[in-house]
Amino acid sequence: MNPVVDDTCVMIDGPWSHRFVSANGTRFHVVEAGTGPMVLFLHGFPEFWYAWHQQLAAVADAGFRAVAIDLRGYGASDKPPRGYDGYTMAGDVAGLIRALGERSAYLVGAGYGGMIAWTTAAFHPKLVRRLVVLGAAHPLRLRAALATDPRGQLAAAKPVLKFQVPRFEHILTRDNAALVGDYLRMWGSPDWVNSETFADYERCCREAMRIPQAAFCALETYRWAVRATLRLQGYRFVKLLQQPLTAPTLQLHGALDPAVLPRTAQGSGRYVLAEYEWRLLPDASHFPHLEQPELVTGEILRWVKGL
Repeated sequence: MNPVVDDTCVMIDGPWSHRFVSANGTRFHVVEAGTGPMVLFLHGFPEFWYAWHQQLAAVADAGFRAVAIDLRGYGASDKPPRGYDGYTMAGDVAGLIRALGERSAYLVGAGYGGMIAWTTAAFHPKLVRRLVVLGAAHPLRLRAALATDPRGQLAAAKPVLKFQVPRFEHILTRDNAALVGDYLRMWGSPDWVNSETFADYERCCREAMRIPQAAFCALETYRWAVRATLRLQGYRFVKLLQQPLTAPTLQLHGALDPAVLPRTAQGSGRYVLAEYEWRLLPDASHFPHLEQPELVTGEILRWVKGL
């Protein structure tokens, strides 16, 4: 029998502070360090705020207010039964920027957090000063690739398509969430997976996914994306995303990424009206913020400083 896990497992000590902030009708766990213009970090699946632990202190030391959050349903944030649609998740980010006392922020997102970052920049353009996306194609580009690249992107998405199976969250959390570790290995670069730091990070992510209701909430985001495809809500979502982005955007992508193929992500620039830069990272996979943390931190700082 798996030992009981609660949300205290994500209250990891470090050169940062933990607190809770209410926004968009939900209470969020927020981790922050430093003062200055705010850089807001959004994690992906199957992670939590700790995905950015190697960036927080460095970005704070560079003169910024570095803030990483647990997304709705993850970690120590609230886990309501609804609200995992793209509209609400983008609204969460917009509400957090305001609730944290800022008029706008630099937004950094990885994986699913990158998808939310794209959406927030499209739906709430005045709140996003500059955008950095890692391991995530623009939602419309991903949608097109799933339809036109069956042997490539659609095949790569098969693990995620399994999330549509009812009660798959019980499979995800079985054996102390062993499947979370499998996903990290499947989507991570060989150098990182075989490093000394990987085992500790895997343990943290597996514990966080075993917090009651966390797995269900994490899967609901993907289930909504599929359910909405043939619904009016999904049609409206696609129409709104067609609005060109006005935030200068840096897109970093691992050349080895098996989850979101580089050829899928590279077409995202067509949706950006502002300054746009694409950078392919050799030897990196789906988690470049963990696989090549110093390089990624340097690129984030270069972009937010407008260099």
